[in-house]
Amino acid sequence: MTLEKKIRVGSGVRQSLLQEETGVRREKPRSSVAETGSATILPFAIWDTRTTQTEPRMSSPEGGDFRSYHRSRSSDAPDGRPSFRRLMSRDSGYDFTNRRKSSFSGCESQNVYHMYRFAHPIVPPSQDELVQKLDEHYRLLKRHILRFQSSTLGLFPSVGINGQSSKIAHVRDSIYCAVAAWSMSQAYRKIDDDQGRTHELAHTAIKCMRGILFCWIRQAEKVELFKSNQSQDHALHSTFDMITGDPVYKDDEYQHLQIDVVGLYLIFLVQMISSGLQIIFTTDEVNFVQNLVFYVERAYRTPDYGMWERGSKYNNGSTEIHASSLGMARSALEIINGENLFGQHGASWSVIYVDIDAHNRNRTIYESILPRESNSKNTDASLLATVGWPAFAIHETPIKLRTIDKVLRKLKGKYGIKRFLRDGFRTVLEDKKRKFYRPAEIKSFDGIECEWPVFIVFLLINSFFDGDHAAVEKYKKELSHLLYKTNEGNLLPMYYFVPNESVNQERAHPGSTEKYPSAIGTTDGIFLMGQSIYFVSQLLVNGLVNVNDLDPIRRHLPASERPKCSERYSSFQITPPDLVVQVVLIAESARLQQLLATYGIQTQTPHQVEPIQIWSPKELSKAYEYLGVNKKLGLSGRPTRPFGVLSTSKIYRVGGSTVLCYPLLFEVSDFYLAQDMSVVLDDLRNDLAFLSKCWKLSGRPTFCMLIRENNVRGPDFSEFLDLLAQFKRGDVDGVRVRLGKLQSLISSGCMEHLDFLDAHQSESLDLFMPFEQKALKSSFKGLLEIPQLPELKDEDFAYNDQELLHKPSWDLVNMLKYTDGLWGQCQILKVLYQREGAHFHVDRESITHVMEKLITKAGLYKQWSVVRMMSALLTKLVDSLAPSITTVLVRGRHITVGVFGHEEEVLDKPISPNDLKNVLYSKCMPYDIQQAVLQQELILGIGKLIAASPDIFEGILKIRIGWFVRAMQIELDNEEECHVNIHSLSPSEIKSMLLAVLTRNVQEAEYRTPIQKRQLDGALNRVPKDFYDRVWEILEKTPGGIRVGGYLLPQQPTLSDMTMYELNFSLLVEQMLSKIADPAYRQITVETFMVVSTMLQRNPEVTFDQAVNMDRIIQDAFEEFQRDKSRLEGIEKQDDMQMFFNTPPNVKHGTTSYITKAVIRNLMEGEIKFVTDDMCCVA
Repeated sequence: MTLEKKIRVGSGVRQSLLQEETGVRREKPRSSVAETGSATILPFAIWDTRTTQTEPRMSSPEGGDFRSYHRSRSSDAPDGRPSFRRLMSRDSGYDFTNRRKSSFSGCESQNVYHMYRFAHPIVPPSQDELVQKLDEHYRLLKRHILRFQSSTLGLFPSVGINGQSSKIAHVRDSIYCAVAAWSMSQAYRKIDDDQGRTHELAHTAIKCMRGILFCWIRQAEKVELFKSNQSQDHALHSTFDMITGDPVYKDDEYQHLQIDVVGLYLIFLVQMISSGLQIIFTTDEVNFVQNLVFYVERAYRTPDYGMWERGSKYNNGSTEIHASSLGMARSALEIINGENLFGQHGASWSVIYVDIDAHNRNRTIYESILPRESNSKNTDASLLATVGWPAFAIHETPIKLRTIDKVLRKLKGKYGIKRFLRDGFRTVLEDKKRKFYRPAEIKSFDGIECEWPVFIVFLLINSFFDGDHAAVEKYKKELSHLLYKTNEGNLLPMYYFVPNESVNQERAHPGSTEKYPSAIGTTDGIFLMGQSIYFVSQLLVNGLVNVNDLDPIRRHLPASERPKCSERYSSFQITPPDLVVQVVLIAESARLQQLLATYGIQTQTPHQVEPIQIWSPKELSKAYEYLGVNKKLGLSGRPTRPFGVLSTSKIYRVGGSTVLCYPLLFEVSDFYLAQDMSVVLDDLRNDLAFLSKCWKLSGRPTFCMLIRENNVRGPDFSEFLDLLAQFKRGDVDGVRVRLGKLQSLISSGCMEHLDFLDAHQSESLDLFMPFEQKALKSSFKGLLEIPQLPELKDEDFAYNDQELLHKPSWDLVNMLKYTDGLWGQCQILKVLYQREGAHFHVDRESITHVMEKLITKAGLYKQWSVVRMMSALLTKLVDSLAPSITTVLVRGRHITVGVFGHEEEVLDKPISPNDLKNVLYSKCMPYDIQQAVLQQELILGIGKLIAASPDIFEGILKIRIGWFVRAMQIELDNEEECHVNIHSLSPSEIKSMLLAVLTRNVQEAEYRTPIQKRQLDGALNRVPKDFYDRVWEILEKTPGGIRVGGYLLPQQPTLSDMTMYELNFSLLVEQMLSKIADPAYRQITVETFMVVSTMLQRNPEVTFDQAVNMDRIIQDAFEEFQRDKSRLEGIEKQDDMQMFFNTPPNVKHGTTSYITKAVIRNLMEGEIKFVTDDMCCVA
């Protein structure tokens, strides 16, 4: 029998199967309970009004909840009255009929549906029918899935083949097989006489989950290394030997780095534990799972190979950040936060903790990537498993629907859903002998990608969770055509492929050919992952389980509607629209408190809040270093990373003490930004706005503002008082705040108990140093009594740098003693440090210490050029720089660092702080020492701006930091009559200037000259809308490619490897444009591209025969411009193009007209060919 005949099912058979599943044809009901034949139909859900109003419950025809209806009918009293067991089972958390604890015992159950949340025809079968259906599915589960389980570790292979024992287990496939067994055990809980199958199936799932844990726990050293270096060499393996649990492939032989697999494991680990299973046995295992949480917390900055184990769609071994991996990580972190791995009988040391700031980064970056999957994949079928079951990673309906719609629109076919566009996996043209593809090879797979029925199953399951009955029926019908019918039940083919003889027809007419099912999933073994997911869907279809059985923690519900099992640990909620941020003002000394009181500002000192302690965020990091520590496994606990403002806004209970942390913003920093009070206050406002937007925990955030005496010195004190006055009014730039004493704010705050420290109490608690109040005897009552800075002598004095280089070191040391000017001291110390090194001493004091003191002093006197020079020489690195890079990257931008006019380093993947430091200083120090720290300021500022206002970066794909510095210097020169060095500006002025250059050409366009506009847009690398699409269209008509600045962008393999709307193509165009050295010339080049594109669009019959040389077109246009200037105005020809750059584009004798003439001239010189016999009519 041919494959075609094997999958064909007659319409009559399908109709009978449909009737067999539902029991009766659906008709319009005449009443709430209608009798049709012998089957009782409940056409709609009937909510039991005897329960609380916020707790809808599905009622049976007799009343009571529907779950207990079937399992208790046989135990009712002879007169028909409900038995005691049934009544007690109905509303209590304990199942008296089974003597098993239900999944929600001991938890709040408001807003939880006990059955479907939508009007769905429910046919309650009799007890015998229910048992019969359960037994049928049990036999199918045994026959199709469980018989392939490893007898030692409980793992599963990818493909189950009769008579052949595979030796390779895949973690992802094994998890879904365990889920199938667990789901069946959930179904058997509904009957009393389950013949021990509930226990058997539950422990089948337990064995598999523990088998995976066993394999991973033997690789604990990889987890430890991965925490500090997210390298694929340190990734947990995704395949193991089924019998022994040994690794099958070496680190470099397989694409093991799959963050989504670890996230998926954590999701179902919590789901199963919440349903009553005991999977974790020892504290060693608890510690390891805690380290798995550390493993996935860094997903937002870890490019991996994704669900398909191939990385980018080019299948060349490269990794990229995948939205599907981020979604699994985000969901896992939310689910496992505060979870007790020993279940309801666990102790405090078996609770798992999550870094809320790491979760927020994963959440925001995941939402910003959607509906894309990655840079190379515009969309991907794997997103269905993250936006819906099992992850439910997003509840914002518009983003979710847009993501699903894009998947269906781009990838759905008659036989399933393609994994992604140009996916060559298992197509007839794929070379099975090669692991990776050749350049341009993926073009050959365009239009003939395999279609996977398993994603129709995902859609079917999600339709149940969405309460969409029409979608349920739709996907049931679609799925029935795709199943492979056998005498032992229906099988789900792994994929459907285009046969070799139909390849050309399918490309010419997509969807017109018949696709054949794969041998895997039909005749050559069972596709276990797909069969497991299909099995789960059929439990739903047949009413054997409901959505809450598959989701005991109610993950599919919005956070505010989920039950909360414990108040002891923080839990995720939605952000209230009227969230109030609690603010506590802590003065470092009593005299500072007195001073602020004279201005009406009430504060507290550390002594006044006792016994509550005020901690530095570094102390909190020190406390969390004990989390997950396990010496037997070689696990060191949480890496020493600073906590963000979300974590420091929780109130902590540590060993009987109450602790509040002030944010990292108020920490005494090694970097100089904290010396600019305007920057600190601006960052404080940003932190409050961030809290009001991103706070997702129960309870209010508590913001501790630590005020130091240095904050009230200097000219920024009035701005500081203005902010404190806003606190008193209860509104800071639209953010609602409540100022109060710490003791009164604790009850409404978010409390977190650090119970894991109890096990280390003897060794840990003495190590923590709370913030100490500054002990000062003298006091001052007014601002005038605060010691003021003495006047600086020789403020503008500077040495000749060349003369200093020729002086001996001892002479320079003597000169330093008698130099009062800060810049003069800076010059001397620079020469000494570069010549003698960091171990040199100046008057018994190390030179680095002398330089640090100069940084502090220069900061007080606002000598920012000195501050930046000394900081750069000491190779300082600002905190949170690497996350700022990641924030920019995940929004589809690339960053380059390096000085304008010199070599740049492209940052296209997240980078560690140490690597970033090496790149910055190696690219900047040889050419401009101060830019090594100035560019750090810009990266921080850009990261905050792009997160808060992404619109102002519209048209900027590659952020070249050195060119941004150039743009800011150009604007300074345009504003000021005399030259102002950008390094002399304060950090707050740098932030203001950054925002100005990003918005000036938009907001002040009419006041700016053409050359100013071109210089700024060119320096910012800003391009018009649809620019990259225009370049694609030009490339389609230029077989010889496009040449710019000596760089050739070839037509092939570019068009074969990429698609028009692919982000990687746009980045490739930016790589070509980066060869241009002058910002204004770059912008003229962009304008030239637009002109060429317009002409080709108006003349579609034209195609270039040779490479399009943009430099030649611009040069021809410039020469024509000079001839006109000479003829009309008598201006002599010159090489300087500044006059051309300062000519408006769209006017008579404008640059556009000259560029157009140059393009036509190139056309007339024969560098074209006609694709038709028609004459070229240039518009």
